[in-house]
Amino acid sequence: MAHGDTSGDFEKSPGWLDWYDGPTMPTFALPAGAVDAHCHVFGPGAEFPYAPERKYTPCDASAEQLFALRDHLGFDRNVIVQATCHGADNRALVDALRRSDGRARGVATVRRDITDEQLAELHAAGVRGVRFNFVKRLVDRVPTDSLEEIVAKIAPLGWHVVIYFEAEDLPELYDFFSGIPTDVVVDHMGRPDVTKDVDGEEFALFLRFMRENPNVWTKVSCPERLSVTGPRALDGEQHAYTDVVPFARRVVEEFPDRVLWGTDWPHPNLKDHMPDDGLLVDYIPQIATTPELQQKLLVDNPRRLYWAD
Repeated sequence: MAHGDTSGDFEKSPGWLDWYDGPTMPTFALPAGAVDAHCHVFGPGAEFPYAPERKYTPCDASAEQLFALRDHLGFDRNVIVQATCHGADNRALVDALRRSDGRARGVATVRRDITDEQLAELHAAGVRGVRFNFVKRLVDRVPTDSLEEIVAKIAPLGWHVVIYFEAEDLPELYDFFSGIPTDVVVDHMGRPDVTKDVDGEEFALFLRFMRENPNVWTKVSCPERLSVTGPRALDGEQHAYTDVVPFARRVVEEFPDRVLWGTDWPHPNLKDHMPDDGLLVDYIPQIATTPELQQKLLVDNPRRLYWAD
């Protein structure tokens, strides 16, 4: 399968940006045992068809290609998050987990009618969480009572809930999120508007959410999605996305035991540019500025959450 191909009876969404081919070797040496704690697989469409209800059709991004990137960048393990283009059909995710020889864990998307037997099968494959997506342009909103039913089913397995939302929606969702009884992982710091003050009201609400809920973790990932002024992680740039750095560094320093980081490969739905994943790794020392913080962010925290057993 060639880079950028979409197999099966599928055609990529107009304007789709393919993942970066031939990433550089990072300058930053990852600590031993580092985990890429947020990445995806897409299809291949001919083997694992994309969901009819999807809001986009990507290029294929296979497990083999993901694991090749893992090895190139210097990661030891992956946490693979179910992509919205596959809906609640987790077959591509499960296939990737089984191919990983125990070096990957998964976050699935499930519906309220999932059975205990099906959950047990996902657990055996390596799934350790479910994702609730509240980003309106990506999915249709699911009623909270349905989500509460799912949480009740997964809690006995020791799974956690990953939540993806935008900063402007946190006030409306604050109470629901605070009531989730399992561990909760927020994707990408709740997508702050980095043109606003890091000490302003919007980001202060997110920090308050984490302070008031010790079961809440966050990924300080996806600066390429959040950045407005860059510079981009391209052309050898060693100080990329400096407008995002104050937000991520604030979270890493205040909550060093509840932060995760991932590449977000293959970077679905980027509109502006496609980053060089090697240079994304080189972004990490800007936000985790000491070896101790880097060890927690990249090794200790993800292993505690995903490989506790």
